[in-house]
Amino acid sequence: MKILITGGSSGIGKDIAKILAKKENELVIVARDENKLNETKKELEEMGAKVVSIVADLSKEENCIEIHKKVQNVDILINNAGFGDCGNFTKTNLDKEIKMINTNIVAYHVLTKLYLTDMKKRNSGKILNVASIAGFMPGPLMATYYATKAYIVRLSEAIREELIKEKSKVQISILCPGPVATNFNKVANVKFKIREANSMEVAKYAIKKLKKGKFYIVPGIDVKFAKIGAKIFPTKLVGKVAYMVQKRKLI
Repeated sequence: MKILITGGSSGIGKDIAKILAKKENELVIVARDENKLNETKKELEEMGAKVVSIVADLSKEENCIEIHKKVQNVDILINNAGFGDCGNFTKTNLDKEIKMINTNIVAYHVLTKLYLTDMKKRNSGKILNVASIAGFMPGPLMATYYATKAYIVRLSEAIREELIKEKSKVQISILCPGPVATNFNKVANVKFKIREANSMEVAKYAIKKLKKGKFYIVPGIDVKFAKIGAKIFPTKLVGKVAYMVQKRKLI
């Protein structure tokens, strides 16, 4: 089984790779940091997996297209690469936000479209898009990040319905965790004041539910309640609560 994982050198992506590091699996891991990527490749090979590593900046659309050309016959695509930023919308860095949009949205869009087309032709395959509980609510002080995750949620929901109507055997799922203890915090300039989930536990839960064909993969009771709350309470109220939560994160 060939599995392509973006953002595979750290955090949830790396932990998912470890879970799938079996002799019968060929892992293709993609990340920008060559040193971290090489370290991860070595770890996975020591666990018995066949591993191909690709150094690529997924904020550039042409790199996503090139990966698709290089890596064919993928059985499972895990779109995981992404990052955030925190601060008042008028004060955050525009260049960083554009790169975030390109990484969190455009890369997911391009890779999902290209590999989904292949999978539909074979009538087999799975796609896991790593979104966030943030995708179900407004995110003042992290406006761009929340918006990128909302895009992934809505895109995946729409694709799921198309696949159902076509009676396709291809599966798409979205992983929607809350705060997870990864390098995300450092990049996003935040420090969570609430409990953070363990990255490996989130990864284990994600793979377990992916194998069972679950669409919404929401690890943690508290996160499940947050998803329900975002649906039933007025958006204005959810936005106020989100603002208070985000304000406590600012470093």
